[in-house]
Amino acid sequence: MPVSLPAALDPILPLLRCPSCGADLASGDGVLRCPRRHSFDVARHGYVGLLTGARATSGDDGPMARARREFLAAGRYAPIRAAVAELAAEADPAGRSGRPATVVDVGCGTGYYLAGVLDALPDAVGLGLDTSAHALRVAAKAHTRAAAATWDVFRPFPIESEQVDVVLDVFAPRNPAEFHRVLRPGGRLVVVRPFGGHLAELRRHVTQMVTVDPDKEQRLHQALDPYFETVRTERVEYTTPLSRQEAVDLVLMTPSARHVTESELSDDGELPEAVTVSVLVTAYRRR
Repeated sequence: MPVSLPAALDPILPLLRCPSCGADLASGDGVLRCPRRHSFDVARHGYVGLLTGARATSGDDGPMARARREFLAAGRYAPIRAAVAELAAEADPAGRSGRPATVVDVGCGTGYYLAGVLDALPDAVGLGLDTSAHALRVAAKAHTRAAAATWDVFRPFPIESEQVDVVLDVFAPRNPAEFHRVLRPGGRLVVVRPFGGHLAELRRHVTQMVTVDPDKEQRLHQALDPYFETVRTERVEYTTPLSRQEAVDLVLMTPSARHVTESELSDDGELPEAVTVSVLVTAYRRR
């Protein structure tokens, strides 16, 4: 029996392009299909499988997606989500060609930040892209106006040029050339990355955690500068309490999960009861 297409996909569909040939996509019988008969299934969990060929291996596995969902649901990163929504809402609304404002979250994970932006933009629709089917099962249900699809950030996006109002990149890999191509003039790119002493207390207790690269800011600016100029940067820094399970989930939702197991973290070893959150949230416009 064909899977019904999610309602949130309808307003996004005019922006999507066939990943195989670049043609328009149309819906029918639980799939998206182009005139050349390339077809892409809609999973029963609600996301579209656009990614073809060799699969990326860096996305969340099942335990990582669960940890991410549980930790973010606790609200410890709510100030980050609020800052992302605030900067995203500053995108110039002109020139939408009669379409609703569109928000594309690249490396969306479970859709937590995309949902926050859509709450701040009541007339907008969203699309979350991620390599992880485990995360997309959650992202597809994160918001009534959010669709979700498998995609690899390092490939050309299956999206029409210059039609997206906001691109989000929150703790995710970046593809500046594609961000620039799909954003329309007046649109915004919002990038979030760790800074300074982010999670320092947790890193001291869990030596396997990946550290914050001190050259990260310089490399970010070098990558984005040919395509974007900075509009505004907000530094979000605060201390948040953590339950023991939240501390475990916080480790397991990051790339550090590939170096430490939940059983190791759940032993009687000491974990901090509070951590420093320190991130930079920057809005960029196209050059």
